[in-house]
This record gives sequence, C-alpha cells and structure tokens, in this order.
Amino acid sequence: MAKDVLRASSISMYGKKRPRSIPNLNSINSPDTPNVLKGHQHAVAAAQDNKCYGTKASFNLWQPTIARSNDFSLSQFWVSAGSYSGNDLNTIEAGWQVYPAMYGDSNTRLFIYWTRDAYKSTGCYNLCSGFVQTNNQIAIGGTLSPDSTYGGTQYDFDIMAWKDPQSGNWWLQVGGNDVGYWPSTIFTSLQNSASSFEWGGEVFSPDAGQTSTQMGSGHFPNEGFAKASHIKNMLVVDSSNTLRSPSGVNLLATDSKCYNVQCGTSGNWGTYIYFGGPGKNPNCP
Repeated sequence: MAKDVLRASSISMYGKKRPRSIPNLNSINSPDTPNVLKGHQHAVAAAQDNKCYGTKASFNLWQPTIARSNDFSLSQFWVSAGSYSGNDLNTIEAGWQVYPAMYGDSNTRLFIYWTRDAYKSTGCYNLCSGFVQTNNQIAIGGTLSPDSTYGGTQYDFDIMAWKDPQSGNWWLQVGGNDVGYWPSTIFTSLQNSASSFEWGGEVFSPDAGQTSTQMGSGHFPNEGFAKASHIKNMLVVDSSNTLRSPSGVNLLATDSKCYNVQCGTSGNWGTYIYFGGPGKNPNCP
C-alpha cells in the first residue's frame, strides 16, 4: 500500500486520498463542553495565554488499535479563541489520527480541522472549504510512517500553526515545510489572536467508557519513553513572533482510569507530556 513516508522531520508524498467532511466530532475538553460532544474522551495539557499567535510541537507517531470502525483516536494540538457558551469558539487543529470510518483503513494519517462556531455548522477535516494548500508535496489526510514500536524505535515529527503578522492568515507547517494556510476571514475570534492552547490525545466512541480503542500507544503515561506516547517541545508564538514555552499548563483527563496524561520539562524536550491508555480495562469504567 502506498504511504506518505515520514522519517524524523521529513515527509514525502506518494498519493492523496479524497477527504470527506465529518462535522462536529472533535472537541476541546472544556468545562462548558456541550452534551452533543459526549463520547469524546481527552487526555491533554492546556494553557491559557492571551495575545498569542500559534503553537509548535513534536508529535510521537503511533498506530493505536481501533475497536470499532466509527471510533477514532488522535494526537493533536488545538489553537483556539472564543467559547462554547458564546457559540463563537474558533479552533485550528492539526495532528495525526486513526479513523477507519473516514479513511477506509486503520493507517495513521496527517489531519487538520477548523471551526468558527463551536463545531455547530462550520469547519471540517482536511482539504475541505477553508484551508488553502500551497505545497503539493505533502498530503493532508495522507498516511504517515513508520510508526513507533513499544520498547523500540520512536518516530516524531513537528507541526506548527502560526498567524502571519503581515497577511493575518494562519499558516500550517509540517516537518519544517509550509503546507498552506487558513485565511483569517474564515474566523471570528481567531481573526485577532489565540487565547488558549491544548496538546494531547482524544478518543471518540459511541461506547465511551466501554471502548477498548487505544489512545496514543495504548499504554498509560507512567510507563514513560518508548512505551507511552509523547508530545515534546510544546511551544507558543508570543506577541513578538517568538516561540516560547507555555505558561500555567494544566492537565485535563476525562477519565484517568481509561486514558491519562502527565507533564514535565527537560533541557532537550522543553515542555512535554506523556499521554494515552488502553481504554476499557478492569478499572475503566
């Protein structure tokens, strides 16, 4: 099967698959998350930081097991402004996901997403209305490989989204390559700046709390390097257009007995998290 090969921080394209729009599935783990988003479980780090203009992080690549074809598992960042309660939540999202119902297989794929009205009626996955791709060498929605192995070789790649101070557009960079942009005009709250950031994992299943769909590597964060999935060098773009570590990072886990998250800092990894879990186990639910 053709794959978009990822090694270290480089990506090559072998082919594209026509994306489909699946609305209202992604969510941010927020106290005012509406009931229509039930079924989503998160294990994320979150930071509130007004007047910031993007984020960059290095994502550990895995191929989690999906229990049912309409379940999904992902690792991503959220750049957001606005709120659920005001129905003006704007998000820019990017990362990797395994989603058989959308792609027709269980490959790990690069994805992007956006919304400007709290997932109500606007926004969608990948190359749908809104995102303007300028680089045809990287397949949005394409398969990523090789995947990391438990106790073995680990593979990471960088994703960045930032607001161009000249045009106001939000640009996407993958593996050090500019891919395209979200025009500022498709947003409301994000026309100015972002106010919150999240990094971590999400699982969706109609059987949330009962599903054995894995998050990350399928192992809990306390297992550490090469066993639990990580996101490292988590950075935000400040008002001087400079990358810096986020401040006041909080950890959010929908159900820590199913999926959990831990945070740390180091010289080589900056601010990082380990996250994930197996889903259904003797302690979940």
